[in-house]
Amino acid sequence: MSDSPDHPATTRPDPVTAPSCCGRRDALRAVGAVAVVGAGLTACGTDAGKAVETAASSASSAASGAAGAVRDLAKKADIPVGGGTIIDAAKVVITQPTEGEFKAFSAVCTHQGCTVSSVEGGAINCACHGSQFDLATGAVKRGPATRGLPTKSVTVGADGISVT
Repeated sequence: MSDSPDHPATTRPDPVTAPSCCGRRDALRAVGAVAVVGAGLTACGTDAGKAVETAASSASSAASGAAGAVRDLAKKADIPVGGGTIIDAAKVVITQPTEGEFKAFSAVCTHQGCTVSSVEGGAINCACHGSQFDLATGAVKRGPATRGLPTKSVTVGADGISVT
Protein backbone atom coordinates (compact mmCIF):
# COMPACT_ATOMS: atom_id res chain seq x y z
CA MET A 1 0.00 0.00 0.00
CA SER A 2 1.07 3.49 -0.52
CA ASP A 3 1.01 6.51 1.71
CA SER A 4 -1.02 8.64 -0.62
CA PRO A 5 -3.73 10.96 0.63
CA ASP A 6 -6.31 8.60 -0.84
CA HIS A 7 -4.82 5.63 0.98
CA PRO A 8 -3.37 6.50 4.35
CA ALA A 9 -0.98 4.01 5.84
CA THR A 10 -2.75 1.39 7.85
CA THR A 11 -1.43 0.78 11.23
CA ARG A 12 -2.68 -1.66 13.76
CA PRO A 13 -3.29 -0.44 17.23
CA ASP A 14 -1.02 -1.89 19.84
CA PRO A 15 -2.77 -4.79 21.48
CA VAL A 16 -3.63 -4.25 25.09
CA THR A 17 -1.64 -6.71 27.08
CA ALA A 18 -2.43 -7.81 30.55
CA PRO A 19 0.32 -7.83 33.09
CA SER A 20 2.03 -11.19 33.23
CA CYS A 21 0.78 -11.82 36.75
CA CYS A 22 -2.84 -11.79 35.65
CA GLY A 23 -2.85 -13.51 32.27
CA ARG A 24 -5.51 -15.94 31.20
CA ARG A 25 -3.19 -18.91 31.55
CA ASP A 26 -2.26 -17.91 35.08
CA ALA A 27 -5.90 -17.50 36.03
CA LEU A 28 -6.76 -20.93 34.61
CA ARG A 29 -3.83 -22.48 36.47
CA ALA A 30 -5.04 -20.91 39.72
CA VAL A 31 -8.57 -22.21 39.19
CA GLY A 32 -7.19 -25.68 38.44
CA ALA A 33 -5.01 -25.61 41.54
CA VAL A 34 -7.93 -24.63 43.74
CA ALA A 35 -10.01 -27.49 42.29
CA VAL A 36 -7.23 -30.03 42.88
CA VAL A 37 -6.63 -28.86 46.45
CA GLY A 38 -10.37 -28.89 47.20
CA ALA A 39 -10.75 -32.40 45.80
CA GLY A 40 -7.75 -33.56 47.80
CA LEU A 41 -9.14 -32.17 51.03
CA THR A 42 -12.50 -33.78 50.38
CA ALA A 43 -10.95 -37.16 49.62
CA CYS A 44 -8.59 -37.09 52.59
CA GLY A 45 -10.91 -35.58 55.17
CA THR A 46 -12.42 -38.17 57.49
CA ASP A 47 -14.29 -35.76 59.72
CA ALA A 48 -17.03 -35.27 57.13
CA GLY A 49 -17.43 -39.02 56.81
CA LYS A 50 -17.63 -39.36 60.59
CA ALA A 51 -20.26 -36.63 60.73
CA VAL A 52 -22.37 -38.51 58.20
CA GLU A 53 -21.88 -41.77 60.11
CA THR A 54 -22.79 -40.05 63.38
CA ALA A 55 -25.95 -38.57 61.88
CA ALA A 56 -26.91 -41.93 60.42
CA SER A 57 -26.33 -43.75 63.70
CA SER A 58 -28.34 -41.11 65.57
CA ALA A 59 -31.20 -41.55 63.15
CA SER A 60 -31.06 -45.32 63.43
CA SER A 61 -30.92 -45.15 67.21
CA ALA A 62 -34.20 -43.24 67.09
CA ALA A 63 -35.65 -46.24 65.32
CA SER A 64 -35.74 -49.59 67.05
CA GLY A 65 -35.85 -53.14 65.77
CA ALA A 66 -35.90 -54.35 62.21
CA ALA A 67 -39.33 -52.83 61.64
CA GLY A 68 -38.01 -49.34 62.40
CA ALA A 69 -40.50 -48.43 65.12
CA VAL A 70 -39.93 -44.98 66.54
CA ARG A 71 -40.16 -45.40 70.32
CA ASP A 72 -42.32 -43.10 72.39
CA LEU A 73 -43.09 -40.70 69.60
CA ALA A 74 -45.82 -39.29 71.83
CA LYS A 75 -47.28 -39.87 75.28
CA LYS A 76 -50.80 -41.23 75.47
CA ALA A 77 -51.85 -38.25 77.59
CA ASP A 78 -50.75 -35.86 74.80
CA ILE A 79 -53.24 -37.28 72.27
CA PRO A 80 -56.74 -35.91 72.95
CA VAL A 81 -59.77 -38.19 72.54
CA GLY A 82 -61.50 -37.22 69.29
CA GLY A 83 -58.36 -35.38 68.14
CA GLY A 84 -54.72 -35.92 67.49
CA THR A 85 -51.20 -34.57 67.37
CA ILE A 86 -48.90 -33.94 64.41
CA ILE A 87 -45.28 -34.99 64.93
CA ASP A 88 -43.54 -32.79 62.35
CA ALA A 89 -40.07 -34.33 62.76
CA ALA A 90 -41.40 -37.81 61.96
CA LYS A 91 -44.01 -36.62 59.42
CA VAL A 92 -46.64 -38.59 61.35
CA VAL A 93 -50.04 -37.70 62.77
CA ILE A 94 -51.29 -39.75 65.73
CA THR A 95 -55.01 -39.68 66.52
CA GLN A 96 -57.27 -41.06 69.26
CA PRO A 97 -60.71 -41.43 67.64
CA THR A 98 -62.18 -43.06 70.76
CA GLU A 99 -60.70 -43.41 74.23
CA GLY A 100 -57.79 -45.86 74.21
CA GLU A 101 -57.84 -46.35 70.41
CA PHE A 102 -54.76 -44.84 68.75
CA LYS A 103 -54.19 -44.53 65.00
CA ALA A 104 -51.25 -43.16 63.03
CA PHE A 105 -51.01 -41.85 59.50
CA SER A 106 -48.49 -40.15 57.28
CA ALA A 107 -48.67 -36.40 57.88
CA VAL A 108 -47.95 -35.74 54.19
CA CYS A 109 -51.10 -34.75 52.29
CA THR A 110 -51.72 -36.97 49.28
CA HIS A 111 -52.84 -34.00 47.18
CA GLN A 112 -49.56 -32.11 46.70
CA GLY A 113 -47.26 -33.21 49.51
CA CYS A 114 -47.85 -30.48 52.10
CA THR A 115 -47.61 -31.47 55.75
CA VAL A 116 -51.05 -31.53 57.34
CA SER A 117 -51.60 -28.56 59.61
CA SER A 118 -54.10 -29.52 62.31
CA VAL A 119 -56.38 -32.14 63.80
CA GLU A 120 -59.69 -30.41 64.58
CA GLY A 121 -63.39 -31.02 64.19
CA GLY A 122 -62.98 -34.77 63.80
CA ALA A 123 -60.65 -34.36 60.83
CA ILE A 124 -56.98 -34.17 59.91
CA ASN A 125 -56.71 -30.89 58.00
CA CYS A 126 -54.32 -29.70 55.31
CA ALA A 127 -54.13 -25.92 55.11
CA CYS A 128 -52.47 -25.85 51.69
CA HIS A 129 -55.59 -26.60 49.66
CA GLY A 130 -58.26 -27.50 52.22
CA SER A 131 -58.20 -31.30 52.10
CA GLN A 132 -59.63 -33.09 55.13
CA PHE A 133 -59.07 -36.68 56.23
CA ASP A 134 -61.01 -38.87 58.67
CA LEU A 135 -59.09 -39.12 61.95
CA ALA A 136 -60.08 -42.79 62.46
CA THR A 137 -59.33 -44.13 58.97
CA GLY A 138 -57.29 -41.49 57.14
CA ALA A 139 -59.87 -41.56 54.31
CA VAL A 140 -60.60 -38.38 52.36
CA LYS A 141 -63.51 -36.41 53.85
CA ARG A 142 -63.06 -33.37 51.59
CA GLY A 143 -60.82 -32.85 48.55
CA PRO A 144 -59.00 -31.84 46.50
CA ALA A 145 -57.04 -34.91 47.72
CA THR A 146 -58.38 -38.09 46.14
CA ARG A 147 -56.41 -40.65 48.18
CA GLY A 148 -56.45 -41.16 51.93
CA LEU A 149 -53.43 -40.76 54.18
CA PRO A 150 -51.22 -43.88 54.34
CA THR A 151 -51.64 -45.70 57.65
CA LYS A 152 -48.80 -46.52 60.03
CA SER A 153 -48.61 -49.31 62.60
CA VAL A 154 -49.09 -48.19 66.20
CA THR A 155 -47.78 -49.88 69.33
CA VAL A 156 -49.10 -48.51 72.60
CA GLY A 157 -46.86 -49.01 75.62
CA ALA A 158 -47.43 -48.22 79.29
CA ASP A 159 -47.16 -44.50 78.64
CA GLY A 160 -45.75 -43.98 75.14
CA ILE A 161 -46.86 -44.57 71.56
CA SER A 162 -44.48 -46.09 69.00
CA VAL A 163 -45.11 -45.85 65.26
CA THR A 164 -43.77 -47.99 62.42
